[in-house]
Amino acid sequence: MTNHDVNNVGRVLIPIARSAISSAFGKPYGRTVEDLPWLQEKGASFVTLMQDQKLRGCIGTLEAHRPLLMDVKLNAQAAAFCDSRFLPLAEHELERTEIEISLLSPMQPMMFTAERDALAQLKPHIDGVVFEFGRHRSTFLPQVWEQLPDVAQFMGHLKHKAGLHPEFWDDEVKLFRYSVTKWKERDIQ
Repeated sequence: MTNHDVNNVGRVLIPIARSAISSAFGKPYGRTVEDLPWLQEKGASFVTLMQDQKLRGCIGTLEAHRPLLMDVKLNAQAAAFCDSRFLPLAEHELERTEIEISLLSPMQPMMFTAERDALAQLKPHIDGVVFEFGRHRSTFLPQVWEQLPDVAQFMGHLKHKAGLHPEFWDDEVKLFRYSVTKWKERDIQ
């Protein structure tokens, strides 16, 4: 994406995500704008569903590999129906489900000598982080810092999410950081 108003991006993407979920129930949502050139550019997004301030689903793409329009639609449907932590969204839940969309910057590899060094480099509330060790991989969006503001605790939960012990560390661990631009449905209406 280039020179367009960031607020307008959210006003375009949120209805696209809601429409993708609504269409799965056979319910038309209304008019969405899908013919903007920047929607055809490759983009990486996460779609988060919330109900009563609690997570109801979150699925996303870490690296841009398909058009942003398709990425948002597929991630919205996956967050609603395929997040293994939750039952598929039921039609009666749709009205009270709030949508949040995060667009990810490209990932940047972090260089560090030890875990302490890596933790010192992290920027709470700014960095999204990808943790990798062998087949173990996990990520937290920058929004997760709101629940886990302590850097060591954040990293421990990230390792646990990857299927490892929170105290685990190895010289082969890889970390990547990214930032997001995000929009909440309630903020754009």
